Amino acid sequence: MRTLIIGILAVVSMQFSFAQEKATNKAVTNYTKAERELIQLSKDKWQWMADKNVDRLTTLFNDKSVFVHMGGSWGKEQELNVIKSGGIWYKQADIHEVSINTIGNTAILLNRITLIAVVGGNEVVNPFNVTEVYIKKKGKWTLGSLSFTKLLVQQ
Repeated sequence: MRTLIIGILAVVSMQFSFAQEKATNKAVTNYTKAERELIQLSKDKWQWMADKNVDRLTTLFNDKSVFVHMGGSWGKEQELNVIKSGGIWYKQADIHEVSINTIGNTAILLNRITLIAVVGGNEVVNPFNVTEVYIKKKGKWTLGSLSFTKLLVQQ
């Protein structure tokens, strides 16, 4: 009986996960081509952070960018140093929802994520709303701000 219940819960969980993914993908198709490209750039950024690819991040992060974390805020060079040194290893960002608003040459992305990170040698899992602000200059998007707001409960 216990095995049957666990099996049913697993199937329901998989169906819910598939439905959520399908809903997220449907929502993304409502955006313009430029907005979809920016959403992909944001996803790429999470992967570059996980891979500690500071070369790609150096070109993405605006020279005047700011990063707001639970433990403080700082600029581009310190963020790159934190990533390079492994002070924070953005191991995996599971993106649950994304929205984007474009205002002229500025785009604001809101992401609800679950972040698996290694901080001070300890793996931590936190639900966040992440605000990303991108600025377009000379036809190229750069990240101007990345802010983490910890959610009280996993949604």
